[in-house]
Parts: sequence; C-alpha cells; structure tokens
Amino acid sequence: MSNATASTASKAKGSGTVDYNAFLQLLIAEMKNQDPTEPMKSSEYMAQFASFSNVEQAIQINTKLDSLLTATALSQADALLGHTVTSADGKISGVVKSLRIVQGGLVATLDNGKELPIGEGIKIS
Repeated sequence: MSNATASTASKAKGSGTVDYNAFLQLLIAEMKNQDPTEPMKSSEYMAQFASFSNVEQAIQINTKLDSLLTATALSQADALLGHTVTSADGKISGVVKSLRIVQGGLVATLDNGKELPIGEGIKIS
C-alpha cells in the first residue's frame, strides 16, 4: 500500500466510516499505484465503480431522508406550540413556548423553563 493510500485509509478508519471523498481518494490512489506488470482486471474495476455508485446513491438517500425528517420535525413543532405537554412519568409538565430540533427529534422549552424531549409517551393537551 502506498503512502497516499495508507494515509487516506487511516483517516477513513479513524472516523469509523468512509465518506464519499475518502472513497474517491482510495480509488484514485489505487489506480495510480498499481503494479504495471500485474494490472488490475477490468472486472475488478467494474466492481469498484459499482461500489462507488452505491456509495453515491446512499449519500443522496441519506440527504433526502435528513430533509424529510427535518420537515416532519418542523410540522410537529408548529402543532405543539402553545399546547400543554406532560412527560411519560408525569414529572414534567408545562406549556410549550419554543422548540429545538436536535438529532434525536424535538426538545420543547416549557413556560416553567424546563426542557422536555418530545418522544414516546408524551401527553399533549
């Protein structure tokens, strides 16, 4: 493995995932540094290009899903403002004054200053 390939691989490995750019860098480094006396078979290139296409499609799907989740959260937020919410255990209750969208969903800020993650078991009235 060349220095460029090793460097890119270590960056990708350190983050736990291989993103779109890292995948491209690995593929290009592999093409540049292959042994000319034993070139890669065309079927291997095709398999790598198929993998590249799958990575690109997965990125596009994730982007669309993120947009859909954000739109859903905004719709829920609009419906919750001004309503009384109560936690599943009944310990936190209040009127929703504002909402934040976080990775796990919505977090409501109540009129009493407390915050309540909106999720399963929340009672809305």
